[in-house]
Amino acid sequence: MAISAARYAGARVPRVEDPRLLTGHGTFVDDVTRPGMLHAHFVRSPIARARILSIDATEALALDGVYAVFTAEDLNPGVHEHWYSLMGPDVPDTPRPPLAQDEARFVGDPVAMVVAVDRYVAEDAAELVHVDYEPLAPVVDYKEPSDELVHSGYPGNLAGELSGRPMADLDEIFANAPHVVEETIYQQAYAAAPMETRGLIAEYSAPTREMTIWASTQVPHEMRLFCSRTLGLPEHHVRVVMRDTGGGFGQKAVPQREDMCVMLAATKVPTALKWIEDRQENLMSAGQGRHEHGTARMAFDDEGRILAATIDHSQDAGAYPVPWPVQTAMVVGLLFPGPYRVPDATFTCRSVFSNTTARAAYRGPWQFESLAREVLLDIAARQIGVDPIEVRRLNLLRADEMPIANPCGMPYSDVTPWETFEHAIELLDYDDFRNQQAAALREGRYLGVGTCSYIEPTTSGMGFLGTEGATIRIEPSGTVNVYVAGGSSGNSLETTVVQLTADALGVDIADVSTIQGDTAVTPFGAGTGGSRSGSMIAGAVAQTASGLRERIVAIAAHQLEASVEDIELSGSAARVRGVPDAVLTLGQIASIAYFETHRLPPGVPPGLEASGRYSGRAPMIWANATHVCTCEVDVVTGAVTLLRYIVSEDCGPMINPNVVEGQIAGGTVQGIGGALYEHAGYDESGNPTATTFMDYLLPTSTEVPTIEYGHVESPGPGEGGYKGVGEGGAIGAPPAVVNAVADALAPLGVRITGTPLSPSALVALIEEAEARA
Repeated sequence: MAISAARYAGARVPRVEDPRLLTGHGTFVDDVTRPGMLHAHFVRSPIARARILSIDATEALALDGVYAVFTAEDLNPGVHEHWYSLMGPDVPDTPRPPLAQDEARFVGDPVAMVVAVDRYVAEDAAELVHVDYEPLAPVVDYKEPSDELVHSGYPGNLAGELSGRPMADLDEIFANAPHVVEETIYQQAYAAAPMETRGLIAEYSAPTREMTIWASTQVPHEMRLFCSRTLGLPEHHVRVVMRDTGGGFGQKAVPQREDMCVMLAATKVPTALKWIEDRQENLMSAGQGRHEHGTARMAFDDEGRILAATIDHSQDAGAYPVPWPVQTAMVVGLLFPGPYRVPDATFTCRSVFSNTTARAAYRGPWQFESLAREVLLDIAARQIGVDPIEVRRLNLLRADEMPIANPCGMPYSDVTPWETFEHAIELLDYDDFRNQQAAALREGRYLGVGTCSYIEPTTSGMGFLGTEGATIRIEPSGTVNVYVAGGSSGNSLETTVVQLTADALGVDIADVSTIQGDTAVTPFGAGTGGSRSGSMIAGAVAQTASGLRERIVAIAAHQLEASVEDIELSGSAARVRGVPDAVLTLGQIASIAYFETHRLPPGVPPGLEASGRYSGRAPMIWANATHVCTCEVDVVTGAVTLLRYIVSEDCGPMINPNVVEGQIAGGTVQGIGGALYEHAGYDESGNPTATTFMDYLLPTSTEVPTIEYGHVESPGPGEGGYKGVGEGGAIGAPPAVVNAVADALAPLGVRITGTPLSPSALVALIEEAEARA
């Protein structure tokens, strides 16, 4: 038996999602309507921290069209169990009530839910709900010790802490090292800001105790599990439908408090209940990413080789982090050595509550390890007196050193840090840029170049994320339907599935369709997160298609009177090698399998449908990349203009280069925004300062240069050699941009240790440097 060479995997196949999305025919949650549907809107706290003395909904309930006003007393007791599959039931999770009870803990904290005939009435009614607050002193800055407690059961507002070996174990290395560089690096809070905000519709049938949910989510099956736990329903009584989701970036990786409220309230109303978040709510209440700092240290020998590295890291957990923040904080410490040859390292990582919005997962939630390390490496290079490029060349791991464990115990394999770095530097023509930079400086212009090299864990093979299923059904016509958990959230999983299936079965891509995101018909899957989807789906499709292909070949060989070894599958047909006229179309084979079962060979069951489940490679598959950014800084205004942006990545063989480059571009633009523009800040009273896109600045096409791509392909250990690529752009961009700006301003003595690099922040740094000179 033979399959023709891959026609689609590796090709720039147009996205199958695009025709509906680009013509406005996608189906997002807000496009779904149900008979008699009611609408929900939340009453949110205007105060960062306050005791809730009373809630009076009398006027709101008197408004025509208002069905109900729910408070914590109505909804919170309905929670049966509350935990996420990713963490499991035994993790010491942090508080997360559906509605604020007794105390509001951040501006935007939901304290009541209004249900009305439409969104307009619900919003009007929310203004008529009178909440009597007793203001309390808020904890706004997680970095400052406070006697005030966000949650009474957490002394010092410490949500949790994990660490490696004692820092003292490395004291001797640092004491004897020729060069020691230490710096505290700060990163601001910023938001996922998906195009589609959060939202869901919940429809409950009391007689059958069945719940149907239409959700904007990355995890339809987890949403189903979460709902069944929350409401105490059997899992098979819950159906979640995810159609198109307008971006998630981690914000929709687990259900949040408002989702719980809608699920609970849906059991108390007679029809479907819909909640769609507006942009102000999204920026105020959907969760923050990043917002952390760390004191990073590295010891070097005389030639610039790294001898040891440590990081003492703290992150803002907000008031109600989702999920448990301590685990992602620990990953910052575990990955701080990065893709470098570091003999010894350790870390401490802590998560601290504040009266601000929740810390939520955000594309590459451990990203701070790269920012701290890469910024420190550039500072170290200038302190030692060598070019930052040479420091990296000296220390980067090479492909022939794999596998290797970093000093914190992370087992690297199948990566190419030095090779991707050299490729990126070659694409830039580094020496030529340095010549341009010197010439510009003589003219009073300040150009800079910065890099970031990182190693990224993708495609975990353990726990909740460790398996993925697929069902492939060849219909009687010979067309193919593929069922996977998946879902359309901007990462092209539909295109990925049809490409892989077409190759696995030797069929034309036009003959393949995919059904995703509906828990009633798709196999269980962990959803989109952790840069896992492409490589895990590849494994699930391959596992499932293998047995189905054997049945197709057996039927064809039997009908064509040939041996199975002589059957070739291509172009939606089976052929006998060397006999051009001996052909059976897949439709003919399917007709035999379904309607003429007496013609099946012995041992081959009727029908052409199969299900399979793939187990990922434990503990994970690694990917890596280098980002290179060049820029010009106007030292009068502080404006930064990005000149070139290069990404050389190794995500293994590419299923679809267009999709890979789209993922890199999207993440890179988010990272550029985090470095230069975006800031989800708070004033000293805990009021958010950016709740619209007038204040929360996102990069646009005018600020972002054309991204140049380089691909170094080394196969990973999983199916097809594929690795993940979803989060890397957002990890590598901030350090590359920061280092480029720092390099540009180095002649002025400017030292950059925090983000965002707004014009006013850069002007202040330049003025400080001039004052020191």
